[in-house]
Amino acid sequence: MIARGADSAARGQQARDAASRAGVQEKRRSAGGDHWVLNNRELGIQKVIRVGYDILGLITFYTVVGKEMRAWTIPRGTTAYEAAGRIHSDMQRGFIRAEAISYDDFVMCGSEHAAREKGLIHVEGKEYVVKDGDILHIRFNV
Repeated sequence: MIARGADSAARGQQARDAASRAGVQEKRRSAGGDHWVLNNRELGIQKVIRVGYDILGLITFYTVVGKEMRAWTIPRGTTAYEAAGRIHSDMQRGFIRAEAISYDDFVMCGSEHAAREKGLIHVEGKEYVVKDGDILHIRFNV
């Protein structure tokens, strides 16, 4: 119980330190004008969010349906099977496989078709550990 409390306190301190560093960077750079204040505030917030995700052990994966892309937050170490359940319980129950591509590879190729032609989409089973930034297409049958 004490160790759990100490771990929680350490995480809280890490989050406060990250927020503080983001604020200091914003103040240092804000002398350049209003435009820089806005950009730095956004960068500071993004940094705090990223550090928060790291502290909490979270990652983001994406799904694409038509022209809509959706982000899903899951714990680091989550399998494709478990990720399917986060989307919908029927997807987990009828899981067949997951097709995965990294976000960076997808953007570089410009389309799913181009990524498939280059062999960048890989087929994975239930035990595949989802990576931060993966785009998943879950194949299932219920």
